[in-house]
Amino acid sequence: MSSTDANAQAAPAPAPRTDTDAETSPLPAGGGTVSTDSDSEDTLELRLPDELIALFSEEEGAHADEAPERREIKTAPTRARSIDGDLLDDVGDWGSVTTPAGAFHLVPVHIERDLPLVSRWMNDPAVAEFWKLAGPPSVTENHLRAQCTGDGRSVPCLGVLEGTPMSYWEIYRADLDPLARHYPARPHDTGIHLLIGAVADRGRGLGGILLRAVADLALDKRPVCARVVAEPDLRNTPSIAAFLTAGFRFSAEVELPAKRAALMVRDRLLRDLL
Repeated sequence: MSSTDANAQAAPAPAPRTDTDAETSPLPAGGGTVSTDSDSEDTLELRLPDELIALFSEEEGAHADEAPERREIKTAPTRARSIDGDLLDDVGDWGSVTTPAGAFHLVPVHIERDLPLVSRWMNDPAVAEFWKLAGPPSVTENHLRAQCTGDGRSVPCLGVLEGTPMSYWEIYRADLDPLARHYPARPHDTGIHLLIGAVADRGRGLGGILLRAVADLALDKRPVCARVVAEPDLRNTPSIAAFLTAGFRFSAEVELPAKRAALMVRDRLLRDLL
């Protein structure tokens, strides 16, 4: 992180979601990017890509002559962000993109400001079926805070269309997520979870339009990323349809802890063909 027009109208760092509305709601909290359940612990145990380990070694050698206390800060990080900087290349600075539906941009979630809105969306039955975050605001808050205070491998955002917040997104490093255990992940794979909040915004094609826009933003702003991935629930056919409309291809069925998902992939090399 879903029906795309209903939840894409929606995936994990810790555990991701992905489906957009009732049509595109992201995966359930336990199958996605970041959650506070056991998937979060699994994520911490996930082996870092060889490229990050190599960077770690180079950093250690470069500071070998520094004072021991400074070396410890720089060469013994406990979080991936310390090694790789911003893991998602400043999602908040990706900027606005023009879509057939109007100007759209992602704004990282500010919990105190955005919790009431996001929690209300999560309690919509069409969204709750796939995100599994219905309940008091504290349920959504725990899900958001796990990402906001984590190591940066997942960034929760509001999708703002023509100045109005109307969707919730999770942009995450799929290669550093538990999802990577279930498909042949490549370094810097970027994952998406999405849900469209307002019922009036669902079922009219917004899911596909916005998914294409955000996937293209990820490819434009993250030159090291060769593809964008998502894992909507196989039962969520509207969400899968939205991803196909957005230029994703169906890659495989994957069995995740909380669901059987469709692995959707948008390749940089095919973006002008699909």
